[in-house]
Amino acid sequence: MDSVTEASAKLPPAPRSAETIRLIATDLDGTLLRDDKTVSGRTVAALAAAERAGIEVFFVTGRPARWMDVVSDHVHGHGLAICANGAAVVDLHHGRRVVEVSPLERPEALAVVHALRDAAPGTAFAVERTGSFNYEPEYPPLSFDRAAVVAPAEKLLAEAVPETGRYPSLPRAAEDASPSPEDIGADQPVLKLLAYHPGLDPDDFLGLARAHAGRYASFTRSSPTALLEISGLGVSKAGTLARCCAQRGITPDQVVAVGDMPNDIEMLAWAGTSYAMANAHPDVLAATDFHTAANNEDGVAAVIERVLEQR
Repeated sequence: MDSVTEASAKLPPAPRSAETIRLIATDLDGTLLRDDKTVSGRTVAALAAAERAGIEVFFVTGRPARWMDVVSDHVHGHGLAICANGAAVVDLHHGRRVVEVSPLERPEALAVVHALRDAAPGTAFAVERTGSFNYEPEYPPLSFDRAAVVAPAEKLLAEAVPETGRYPSLPRAAEDASPSPEDIGADQPVLKLLAYHPGLDPDDFLGLARAHAGRYASFTRSSPTALLEISGLGVSKAGTLARCCAQRGITPDQVVAVGDMPNDIEMLAWAGTSYAMANAHPDVLAATDFHTAANNEDGVAAVIERVLEQR
């Protein structure tokens, strides 16, 4: 592995066959975005230069579609982004429209809730759907999701019968006290379940969750806190990126991927060439071919520039 020195941080190694690269896949938070959630001028210029050179750039993120405004202006020809850790493909050219979904089915989501409550008491949950985000009372509130419904996970995951608008999976007393199906978006697929624990080490929480509930869903993390992101079994950034590439006739060896957290590891392993940010999680640094500068030092722009230099 190439260690990050002062020199290499400014000039990352070039891909082994830069002239064959057709797509660059980059994570957003901690990778393309600076800590203040902006895209630097150098990075904007690099993204545009890649597209002019015929290299597609895909944003591959854990973010939901509604949080993609920060980069919507920087998607060029194809207009697509992979969101929610691979659970959704979003068309940023047409109002962040979700064009492909790989959902976490409600029975599996509920099984995860019950398993983690037993294995890690104190865990609180949130439910991410294609058009809504709701959470339990103990889940850390998000000031930018003011319209969220706050209720126990069983109610947030309850499925209504369209003809009646009722919740047959809940006892009548619980149903009567529940938010309406419209309030929680009961007709929308679940993209992610999020699980937060106030006291566990983040990596320990991830290992515990995989051990106790890994048969129901896929678990990863991208937060510095003990916050897990839970998708349908087998859903990942890597799998959805692979499908998008196959549709374009692009093979893994023609892809460069860049990331910083455990939710990027499968994507980085799939791509023919992978880069970890200098600020990346230790597991990501260990799993990648090359390293680049930190997100606040335009590490993704440096990778793109090196690819273009070698073409």
